[in-house]
Amino acid sequence: MIRAKSLAMSLVLGAAFVSGCASYDGRGLVPGKSTAAEVEQLMGAPAEKMVEPTGDSVWFYPRGPMGRHTYAVRVAPNGVMRDIEQRLTVENLSKLFAGETTARDVRVLFGPPSRVFRNDRLQRDIWEYPMKNQIDMDYSLFAQFSYDGVLREALFLRDPKYDAGPGGYN
Repeated sequence: MIRAKSLAMSLVLGAAFVSGCASYDGRGLVPGKSTAAEVEQLMGAPAEKMVEPTGDSVWFYPRGPMGRHTYAVRVAPNGVMRDIEQRLTVENLSKLFAGETTARDVRVLFGPPSRVFRNDRLQRDIWEYPMKNQIDMDYSLFAQFSYDGVLREALFLRDPKYDAGPGGYN
């Protein structure tokens, strides 16, 4: 009897775990068919919503340890999901141009930063986005904006834990 209860509990917990993982990246949503209500039911409330000039809205879902994934769900004005994609990618770094890209452009591309701080000496606002590189190593993007909201520098730096001696951080 105890063994049967234990097995049943394991199955319930396993199902809960699998359904939780399914909502991590929106697996199960169908572009052109899934509704905004279905997106929220599966993925939860977004961390941020932005409206694009086209009228579409982009919903951001930062995920994972240290927020190294951010899924952007594009929803049409009629409430139907157009697409979903992971935005914290090395490929998206090529869309950043110092002196041209604005803070809004970066926000629409990557979503909300994991950390924001100000450096008054440099007169910069700095947004941090933890990311992975192509071989799954931890990096962070530091987007630095002048106070007028224009990107001045984007640094893609490897996590210092890879530079430490045996056992991780020194």
